Formats: sequence, C-alpha cells, structure tokens
Amino acid sequence: MVLGLERINSHYMAEFIEPAPEFFTRNDGIRIAYRHIKGDGPTLIFLPGYMSDMQGGKAQAVAQWAADNGRDMLRLDYSGCGESDGEFADGTLSLWRDDVLAVMDSLSINGDVQLIGSSMGGWLMLMLAQKLGPRVNAIIGIAAAPDFTDWGFSDADKQIIRNDGVLYEDNPYGPNPTPNYRGFWEDGEAHKMLTGILPINCPVRLLHGQNDTDVPWNISMQLAEKLRSSDVQIILIKDGDHRLSHASDIDLLINIIARLP
Repeated sequence: MVLGLERINSHYMAEFIEPAPEFFTRNDGIRIAYRHIKGDGPTLIFLPGYMSDMQGGKAQAVAQWAADNGRDMLRLDYSGCGESDGEFADGTLSLWRDDVLAVMDSLSINGDVQLIGSSMGGWLMLMLAQKLGPRVNAIIGIAAAPDFTDWGFSDADKQIIRNDGVLYEDNPYGPNPTPNYRGFWEDGEAHKMLTGILPINCPVRLLHGQNDTDVPWNISMQLAEKLRSSDVQIILIKDGDHRLSHASDIDLLINIIARLP
C-alpha cells in the first residue's frame, strides 16, 4: 500500500518562514522533532501520512494559517521519520501514537484539541481520539486510511510480509521503493477501526478525492458509518487525487478548519 510523500505549493505558504524544529527526548534517547506555534486553543495537531513528515505542503499551509490567526498548533515527525531520530523499520501506529501523546504532555497541551490526519495520519487520528476522549473538539480526515493493512494488500502480499518481514512496493512519489514492515502490519491489524462502532462523538469532517488511486474514497464512506458522532460530513473532490495538493484543495481544508466550532 503506497502512501507517499508530498511537496506542494499554496498561496498560504508564499511568505511562510519555517521555524527550526525543537526536540522531545524519549526515555530510550530517541529525539522526536516538532514545531509548536503558540496561540489560542483548541490546539490543532497535524498528523502526517506513512513515510511523510511535518514539512509536507498541507502541514505547512495549516501552520501558516494558524500563525496568521493566533491559533495554537503542533506538528511533529514520528520516530524514524523526517527530522526525528530512530529507524523507520521500528515504527508502528501504537509507537507513533505514543510519540504524539508524549510531545503533547511535554508541552503541557492538556486542553481541547482538533486532530487533522492525512492518509495514515487519519488512522492515527482515530486512535488518538479514542485515547483523548472528550478533549477532542473535532477531527478532520484527509484521504483517511484506517485499516489499510487489511484492504490495502492482497493475500499474497500479506503472506510475504508474514514470511519475509518486509514487502517492498513501487513508489510513484519517489525513487526508492516503499517498505511495509511486519511490525507495523501486525500492529495495524490489532488496531482496526472499521470493524465496529467507533465511540467518537465530536464533529468530523472527511475530505477525499474521487481520483484517489491509493485510498478508495469509499473508505471515508465506511468510516462515516462507523462513527458514533451525528455531526459527520464527507466532502468529495471529484478531480482530487490522494494528496489533495492543488491550491483549491488547500483552500477547502483551511476553510473547513476555520469554520469548526
């Protein structure tokens, strides 16, 4: 399941001065890179996708909007990704969820939050929403990809991961193949979201491109059905691809964030 890196342009980033990262050090010595814009809450927390990082175009555009509007915002690189320490091969959803929680705790982010999850980050968003409970004021999924360890691989692919410990796939977003490691896959299988009702009651906005060849847009439809919340909106972009990287897509995302309660 290839969920790739992004680099995009947006007028929200035209004059954005990127701050240097700060670091939180885990008990095992691994440093987690993050960027925190201090402002009013609820705190926006941007969760990148698989093999992506906090320097992606959507994350930077949201950071620019947050800085311009006095909003508190956190974005970070999971361990083994971007500017953080560690090996990508050691990463799992559970570990990366705990990275986010640890950075939040270190910064005393203990009020309401709004979670923005891109692709795999949309899966992580759901895990965090369950962990944080009523502190989650809203969630926004961008081509959210919960359970892709299940629907994103053929039975033959799954067998290779089980037997060999890693499956390499062609990567349309870069020169190197995309690795899928057994540890991540097994952890994903243990944290499926689409098998029952999700006890998430906050407002939910799900953006998805109907030309997404990586995450079918009906995954957002399935997710909407599983959420307990009655305030769920699905926004489909007919010509949108997986990355939703056009200026109009970024405008839509920012407008949705701005209209949240």
